[in-house]
Amino acid sequence: MREQIAGRLGIAVEGVVYTVGAALTGVVAIMFGAPSLGILILIAAAAIGMFFRDPERSSAAPDDAILSAADGRVTEIGESPLPDLPAQTQELYRRVSVFMSPLDVHVNRAPVAGEIATVRHTAGEFRAAYSDTASEHNERNLIVIADRGGRRHAMVQVAGYLARRIVCRVRPGARVARGERVGVIMFGSRVDHYMPLEYRIAVRTGDRVRAGESVIGEPQR
Repeated sequence: MREQIAGRLGIAVEGVVYTVGAALTGVVAIMFGAPSLGILILIAAAAIGMFFRDPERSSAAPDDAILSAADGRVTEIGESPLPDLPAQTQELYRRVSVFMSPLDVHVNRAPVAGEIATVRHTAGEFRAAYSDTASEHNERNLIVIADRGGRRHAMVQVAGYLARRIVCRVRPGARVARGERVGVIMFGSRVDHYMPLEYRIAVRTGDRVRAGESVIGEPQR
């Protein structure tokens, strides 16, 4: 039922309860003689629905290109090992961090096609997601994807000051298509992308990107 309602409203499944609940509360308030309050609640319901919007996305990028997993602004580019894994696995990756404001689409998508190798949730703090230390201290969820060539790619869903819930829809062993929806972070947050060093970064700090459409990494020719 929730999936059908979400499809009709064009929002993520996780937003149905919040959006529909607020809308029904507004209608009830109007019916019981509080039109001003009801209208305010309906406006809030519309705002919640906008936050959880889930537009269809597609990309004509080459199959070996890496797509952004999040909508937002590129805030940091560098190199680092994958977080929250044993020391023996700490090889370097290129990292691209994308900050999502409350106005951005918050549905996350797989940056590459492949098999989910690891899903690891780490409890933490709720600092501002654009902070350089957010990926080390904030609550986060690591998703590692092995592509058809055996290369490991990763994305980390990072909670922010407002974000208090990370939703991950995939489990180890599942196969995902590039651009497939894999989760949601609620109310302002960040996604860190990790790609093998054999790829070059195709964006710059300050660029705006869209999940499932914008190319952030390409093989070095």
